[in-house]
Amino acid sequence: MELMHGVNLGGWMSQCVYEEDHYDTFISKQDIAQIAKSGFDHVRLPVDYPVLEEEDGTYRKSGFDRLYKVIDWCMEYKLNIILDLHRTYGYDFNDAGDKEKNSLFNNQDAKDRFVNLWIEIAKHFFGYNNIAFELLNEVVEEDCIDEWNALIHRTVGEIRKIAPLTPIIYGGVQWNSARTMQYLGAPIDENIIYTFHFYEPLIFTHQKAYWVKNMDPEADVHYPAKKADYIEQCIALGDQGIPLVQNPREKVDIDWLEEVMSDAITTADRYGVQLYCGEYGVIDRAPLEDTLNWFRDTTSLFRKYKIGSAVWSWKEMDFGLTEPHYDDLRDEIIREITR
Repeated sequence: MELMHGVNLGGWMSQCVYEEDHYDTFISKQDIAQIAKSGFDHVRLPVDYPVLEEEDGTYRKSGFDRLYKVIDWCMEYKLNIILDLHRTYGYDFNDAGDKEKNSLFNNQDAKDRFVNLWIEIAKHFFGYNNIAFELLNEVVEEDCIDEWNALIHRTVGEIRKIAPLTPIIYGGVQWNSARTMQYLGAPIDENIIYTFHFYEPLIFTHQKAYWVKNMDPEADVHYPAKKADYIEQCIALGDQGIPLVQNPREKVDIDWLEEVMSDAITTADRYGVQLYCGEYGVIDRAPLEDTLNWFRDTTSLFRKYKIGSAVWSWKEMDFGLTEPHYDDLRDEIIREITR
C-alpha cells in the first residue's frame, strides 16, 4: 500500500459540529477527485467517536455508512485511505492533563469501549485493500506511556483476529512527537507502521495560533532563523517549546529539522518499521516565503528517509491548502509534497 504523499481531511468528521448537514457539505466527491488529480496517493481521514457512536456506546449505522461512501470514492480515484480515530470516548488531545475528562488510561470501561470500537471498525472494513487503521491521534501525557503501550498491544491483538493484513498505525506520546517514538519498543505484529507528527519549530508553524497557550498573537516568525530569535517565545510555550529549547544548534534550518526527526528515524530503522508522518504543515498566518522554505526543507527530509506523510490539511482548520492564503504558492507546495 502506497502511503507516501497524502493530505488530511481534517475538520470533516473530527473537530467539528457533529451534524449531518456538515458531513454532507464540508468535503465532497469533487474534493477527492481534485486530491487525486493533484498527485496525492492517499488521504488521512480523522474521525471522532461521535460520528460512529452514541454517547451510550451504541454504534451509529449512519456513520459507518458514510465511511463506506468515502472509501468507495477513494477506490474510484485510486487513493488509499487511513481511518484515524482522532478522538475516542475518554480521550481528547485537547484535554491533555485533565484526568477527569481523559479517563481512558485509568478507566477499564473506557479501555474496553476503545477496543470494542476498533473491533467494530475492523468488522466493517477488513476486506478493503486500500485502508489502513490508525489507533488514536496524539496521546499527549508522558506519564501514560506504559498504559498506552498495553492498550496498543491489546487492540492490535483484537484487530488481527479480524483483519490480519490491514496496516495498523500508531505513535508515541507528547503529541506523537518524534522524540517519544522510542518508547514504543519493537512492533508487536506484522504490517505495523510507526507514526509521528511534525510541526517543528512550533513557534513558527503555529505562530499567532489562538489555541496555543502563551503564543504571541502578533509576532511574525520566520524560517530559517537563528535560535536566539525563537528562544524567549519557546520558553514561554513550556513542553511544546522543548525541541528548540533543548537543542544546542544555533541555527534553525534543515539540519535542525533533521536532528529533531532523528529519534523517529533511528527507531524505525532499528525495528525495520515503515515510518510515517501523519501531520505536518504551516498555519495560514505565517509569512508565505518562509512557509515555502519550511515545506521544501521538511519534504526533502521525507524523501531522503523515505518517510510517508500527510499534510495538514486540505480545507479550513487554519492550515487548509485550498484557502485563499495559499493562492500564490499552493501549486509550489503541492509539487514539493507530491514529488
